[in-house]
Amino acid sequence: MQNALEYKSEIKTIPFGEGKTIIIENNTPILTQKERERRKREIEQRLFDVFSKYRSGTRTASSRFY
Repeated sequence: MQNALEYKSEIKTIPFGEGKTIIIENNTPILTQKERERRKREIEQRLFDVFSKYRSGTRTASSRFY
């Protein structure tokens, strides 16, 4: 069974227009350094896969140098 993640919460109140406010809540997961690095590598790999797919399918004048 996987442990539930804990989150760091940041709340900002921003004035908007005449007498209105917008409340923004940013929740960031609290991860260990090892888990943060694992997720970063996973995201980098997925981005690389996506961009490689589009790069190999498209031939432009600038891509001939790669």
